[in-house]
Amino acid sequence: MGGAERSARKKKQAARAVVQARTSGGSDRTKVIAGVIVVVLLAVAVIGYVVYDSMQSKPSPDAAIPQAPADHTISAPAVRDGNTVLVGKDTATVTVDVYEDFLCPICGTFEKTYGTDIKKAVEDGKVKVRYHILPMLNRMSKPEGYSTESANAALCVADDGKFNAFHAALFNSQPEEGEAGYTKTQLINLGKAVGVTAAGFESCVQNQTYKSQLDELMSKTSNDPALRDPETGRFRGTPSVASGGKLVDLDNKNWLSDLAK
Repeated sequence: MGGAERSARKKKQAARAVVQARTSGGSDRTKVIAGVIVVVLLAVAVIGYVVYDSMQSKPSPDAAIPQAPADHTISAPAVRDGNTVLVGKDTATVTVDVYEDFLCPICGTFEKTYGTDIKKAVEDGKVKVRYHILPMLNRMSKPEGYSTESANAALCVADDGKFNAFHAALFNSQPEEGEAGYTKTQLINLGKAVGVTAAGFESCVQNQTYKSQLDELMSKTSNDPALRDPETGRFRGTPSVASGGKLVDLDNKNWLSDLAK
């Protein structure tokens, strides 16, 4: 084989090598580019979901709090009695003490589970319910303090006899623990929506008129021997139910009918 032929063959081999290299490099670059595109698209999707979820879970602070359906609202007298609210007819011979916090998720479950039964027992004149709305979970809202603000607003509403509808609405559309509670403006607007007309109502909510009484209620409840868990020796927490100075066993699904006999 002559020098010219060898030279031509080497040139062809070199050319093929260059083509292969370019082809291989192009394939790798394509893979890299495709991977980058996938990552970018995933990032955009995640950001979009986070923004959407944030918008869904954080309603406008100006949004109205929905009222509860009529069949969720007790139709019986409700009056503020110091730092509690007494609901029911004077003819009832049994009083049930219910300890709740408007932010407490288990309290929400309690209301959904037993609310209809409590409503019937109260309206039938079998029991009265004394609601102790506690400022227990203040640290669990963002910003802190919703438990006090909502409990205070409930006492302000009770001054005008509209506690039942207010109480039902706050549990029917309950804020999530760890998230923002309703603002004072929203609580005021709900009070007006359920029929509060008292001239001092707005200032009662804005100034937290009953805050000191609620703090006293929380302290008294926490130190009440009758409300302590036998195992821990501490207040059992919300929701708790007592009658006749004794805790009611909520594991007994018939607790209310047993008391109302």
